[in-house]
Amino acid sequence: MPYDPFVKLKRIQRIVCKGIKRKYYRFRSGKWYGGIATADCCGCILKCIFCWSDYPRDNPDKVGKFYSPESVFKRLYSIALAKRYSLVRVSGNEPTVHKQHLIELIRLFDERTDLTFMLETSGIILGNDEDFVKQLSNFKNLHVRVSLKGADHEEFQMLTGADGKFFEYQLKSLELLEKYGVSYHPALMISFSTKRSLRYLVERLYEINKELPQRIETEVAILYPHVIERLRSKHLRVTIAVTKDGKVIKDKQF
Repeated sequence: MPYDPFVKLKRIQRIVCKGIKRKYYRFRSGKWYGGIATADCCGCILKCIFCWSDYPRDNPDKVGKFYSPESVFKRLYSIALAKRYSLVRVSGNEPTVHKQHLIELIRLFDERTDLTFMLETSGIILGNDEDFVKQLSNFKNLHVRVSLKGADHEEFQMLTGADGKFFEYQLKSLELLEKYGVSYHPALMISFSTKRSLRYLVERLYEINKELPQRIETEVAILYPHVIERLRSKHLRVTIAVTKDGKVIKDKQF
């Protein structure tokens, strides 16, 4: 049965949030965006079938440690300084699960450095909390990447298992980011999308900002062994994907 992400959110918060602290399981350098310092957090409100970080997502009580915003800041800043990166981020699971922690972490980077904080999120929590987005608008060195899970309600439910109606919260987050002048762009997992669903999404994005369809960042599923197992269990077809070795796979039934 489809689930409610906000019901799951309350359960996850009890596990990964402790006062101002948040649970993380790894700090690392990464190749994305030309190089970025990354803190991988525990706990997510979705169960995307293509997720690469599913163990921390599904077992937040068994992995990770609690860190304060100051401690996360120091670790990320140290990595960025050593690697000469200009970008930092929280990734792995859903960064917006702990609002107070995330706001303070972004504030530290905004006030103490010239580094850009890349907020990667599904947007669902932001789409349900206008005040959250309003607070984000106070930061000058912030960019939000909203990762859309499919191009319409049906694909969203197929890929996440959550009720398809929550696809609207992703679009609402884009509306709020636009409203408050926060730097942002949408990213779309296209591996399971159809021409019909893509047309639908373009129309919806056009209503938010006429230039928004041109700003879509497309991404494809990476076929790790555990991802392939999930695709086979659902008998899903991918229009395009890549193997973990970088080989492109097109129109394949699992």
